[in-house]
Amino acid sequence: MKLTKFSFTLFFLSLAVSISAQNLPQIQVSPHAKVIQEIGLTEVTIDYHRPAVKGREIWGKLVPYGMTNLGFGTAKESPWRAGANENTTITFTDNVMINGQALPANCYGLHILVGEKDWTIIFNKTNTAWGSFFYDAKDDVLRLMVTPEQSDFTEWLTYGFENLKTNSADVFLKWENLKVKFTASFDMDNIVLDRYRKTLAGAAGFNPVNFQRAAAYCVGKNINLDEASTWIDHAILLQESGLNLLTKSQLFAKQGKNVEAAALEKKALDISTEVELNAYGYSLMQQQNDINKALEIFQIMVKKFPDSWNANDSLAEAYATKGDKENAIKYYNFALEKSPESQKKRIQNAISNLK
Repeated sequence: MKLTKFSFTLFFLSLAVSISAQNLPQIQVSPHAKVIQEIGLTEVTIDYHRPAVKGREIWGKLVPYGMTNLGFGTAKESPWRAGANENTTITFTDNVMINGQALPANCYGLHILVGEKDWTIIFNKTNTAWGSFFYDAKDDVLRLMVTPEQSDFTEWLTYGFENLKTNSADVFLKWENLKVKFTASFDMDNIVLDRYRKTLAGAAGFNPVNFQRAAAYCVGKNINLDEASTWIDHAILLQESGLNLLTKSQLFAKQGKNVEAAALEKKALDISTEVELNAYGYSLMQQQNDINKALEIFQIMVKKFPDSWNANDSLAEAYATKGDKENAIKYYNFALEKSPESQKKRIQNAISNLK
């Protein structure tokens, strides 16, 4: 078949595209990076490229102040792309508050309008563009005014997280001699409860322990008690155990049903295994911060299982948490005598630290 000039041109254009798609990989001047932080049950991911200072003046020079015309793309004026190359993106798996302002769960293009004093952090719906060349302010979902602070010199642009808590963290950018940050916070109790509801509707709902744990979370937080009552009743219906009866007893106490709570706790303590008492005691000590009640449970556990190294070890830890070093050392020594080799060094270190 004879090729026309037009078809010949199309052939080479398509060949050029095919060859371009098979180029060898190249080392990028501003390498790709990704930082992921779990906060409670949610996850925050920042995906970016890291330019280096390389002796250049950054703020107001390489990164201009204010909006600029980049000379390419559809945007007449653009903020800084908050990195290099493609869009810097930030993804929240759950709804988030940014310095107290609501932002729905999503992946956002991250841009920054750099000023001499204050900066504006921009969360934009477009997250697949190249830099800020196609930036459109109508797609901004949230704009946030922040003030940068002086920091130690940072050669490579860096994103990270600090002041991490179970429901919040500070998200920061550091480059050259400046650092800027904002706080991302989450309604973690509602996030947790939503996860529990969805999980319990699946295969996990066949395990009574999962209903007990969901109810125990609510009891420990003193929230959602009506639904917690449904969950713990279902756990008991599936399989009665000392642990779910103890949770039900705590729920009764939260509801002001003290007589019922005391009677159910007595029954639960009589039938509880060492594992159940241990789990209940640690939930009191670590999650509910009720050290006195935890001590009571661990004392009952040691009385029921006096030869258990683990029971004595748990009681010792509770005494140490309360600040009673004498009793902590006493029960750590009991635990040390009966503990397996894999635990001896840890217990010996605990005793040494107390002394």
